[in-house]
Amino acid sequence: MKKYVSDIIIKPLITEKTQLMSREECYVFEVNPKSTKNEIKDAIQKFFDVKVKDIRTSIKPGKKVLRGGRPVGKRSKQKKAFITLKEGKIEIVQGV
Repeated sequence: MKKYVSDIIIKPLITEKTQLMSREECYVFEVNPKSTKNEIKDAIQKFFDVKVKDIRTSIKPGKKVLRGGRPVGKRSKQKKAFITLKEGKIEIVQGV
């Protein structure tokens, strides 16, 4: 099954901490929890036209949602990809 870039990369994560990391050519993206490192690497290289040096991933497990002390649901798990570049730069535009 062929996966599209939009199926793998959900959104870039823009915080103060990730802005400091981007100075060192390391960028953070939220990705599909089922995607592999090779799929993430291919999607980033195709979409942003850069060379990827290294990928590290972390998975944040889903938590129970409580309302009035009673469980009413569960949040979905999230996967982050920390991308380090060999060459090139990723321009992420922020809205004001």
